[in-house]
Amino acid sequence: MHRFFNNIKLIMDNKRVLLAHLSMFSACAFWGLMAPLGKDAMAHGLTGIDMVSFRVGGACILFWLTSLFVPHEKVSRRDKLMLVGAALFGLVCNQCCYTIGLSITSPINASIVTTSMPIFAMLLSALILKEPITGKKAIGVFMGCSGALILILTSAHSGSNKVGDIRGDLLCLFAQFSFALYLSLFRDLIRRYSVFTINKWMFLYACLLVLPFSQHSLRQIAWTEVSATTWLEAAYVVVIGTYFSYILTMIGQHTLRPTVVSVYNYVQPIVSVIVSVCMGIGILRWSHALAVILVFSGVRLVTKSKSRKDMEKEQAEQTVSPSSDKG
Repeated sequence: MHRFFNNIKLIMDNKRVLLAHLSMFSACAFWGLMAPLGKDAMAHGLTGIDMVSFRVGGACILFWLTSLFVPHEKVSRRDKLMLVGAALFGLVCNQCCYTIGLSITSPINASIVTTSMPIFAMLLSALILKEPITGKKAIGVFMGCSGALILILTSAHSGSNKVGDIRGDLLCLFAQFSFALYLSLFRDLIRRYSVFTINKWMFLYACLLVLPFSQHSLRQIAWTEVSATTWLEAAYVVVIGTYFSYILTMIGQHTLRPTVVSVYNYVQPIVSVIVSVCMGIGILRWSHALAVILVFSGVRLVTKSKSRKDMEKEQAEQTVSPSSDKG
C-alpha cells in the first residue's frame, strides 16, 4: 500500500512538472507571436501608445475580474504605495518602451533584445543586492552586450524597418533594463502576494499613469476604419500576450528552477523570427544570427553562474566538512 501511494505521488509530481514546462513554453511562444502580430496591428491603424493603453487597460480589467474568484489578500497601505513604483518600472516604462520600440523597429530585433533581461538583472543585482560578479558572469555580460551592439549597429546602417531601427532597438533595450530594475527593487514585495494581487494593483496604477497621456491619441483613432484583423491582433496582444502569458509564467516559475525558466527565453525570438519572415514584416540577416548566438550564450553564462546564496552555502559546507571528518 505504501508503494502504491508513492507511485501516485510520483505520477502527480511528474504531471505538475510537465504542466510547468508546458506553461513556460506556451508563455514564451505567445510572447514570440505577440511581436509580429503587434507590429502588424501598429502598422494598420493603431499607434504604439494606443497599444500600450489597450494592454494596461485590458489587463487591468481582466486581473480585477479574476481577483473576484481567487482568495482575497489584504495589501497594506505602505505596500500599495510601493506598488506605484513597481507599476512605473515594471509596466509603464517597460511596456511603453517595448511597445513603442516595436512599432519602430523590426519584430525580430525586438524579440532578440528581450532575451537580454537576465543580463541587466545580474548587473543591477550586483549594484543593489551586492551579488558577486564572477568571471563567467563578466564574460556573459560582454557577449550579451556584443550581440545587442551588433543589432543596434546593423539597424543604424539599415534603410528599412524590416531589418531594424536604432531608435526602436534602444527603446526595447531600455524596456528590459526597466523590468530588471523592477525585479531588483521590488523583489521582496512581489514575493509577499499572489500574482493576481500584484498584477491587479500594478495594472490599475499603470492605467492611472498612462491614460492621462494617451487619451488624445485614443481619440484620434478612426475606430470604424480599423480592420477586423487589426482588432483581433490587438486583442491577442492584450488577452493572450499579456494576461494569459503572465499567469502561465507564474505556473512555470512556481515549480521550475530559475535557470530552467531562463532557458525558455530562447523560445520567444525563435517563434518571432519564423512568423515575422513568413508574414513578410521582417528580414533575417547574418547579423541577426550572430547577435542571437552572442546574446543567447551570454544569457546562458549569466544564468548558470552561482549566486551569492550558492557561494555562501558552499563555504558553509566546506567549513563544516573538516570538523565532521574529525568526529
